[in-house]
Amino acid sequence: MNEYIPSPRGWVAEQVELYEGSGGTAGLTLRDTGLPVIIVTHRGRKTGAVRKTPLMRVADGNNYILVASQGGAPKHPLWYHNLKANPNVEIRDKSEVYKMRVREVVDSVERERLWKIAVKAYPPYQEYQEKTKRVIPIFVAEPVE
Repeated sequence: MNEYIPSPRGWVAEQVELYEGSGGTAGLTLRDTGLPVIIVTHRGRKTGAVRKTPLMRVADGNNYILVASQGGAPKHPLWYHNLKANPNVEIRDKSEVYKMRVREVVDSVERERLWKIAVKAYPPYQEYQEKTKRVIPIFVAEPVE
């Protein structure tokens, strides 16, 4: 097992520490928005190190929708590349931890359906898409049987 390397972004590292340190009873919302987040544990594609990223909680039945928006930045977030390289993740949703496998959604009909769910859960996603030239990637995380 490779070691966990906290995010260099201070607020991200602090949120992960609070969320996991509390056993999923604190740090459950994105900063001051009051909107729920999950913690996605994944592997760094270059280092193999364990990485943990708080993302908006967007559920579709037993699956989770992971939106690589990075606030509408021109480049994909680093975690996007990690998930492409290694699709096996763990998702912590409050006190529950699930082993899951992700896939990038490329089918336009499926993508449109999931995008609508994501925007309903977190409306700024639409603004992020409008301010970037890239198509914001969507992953679906499905339980590993």
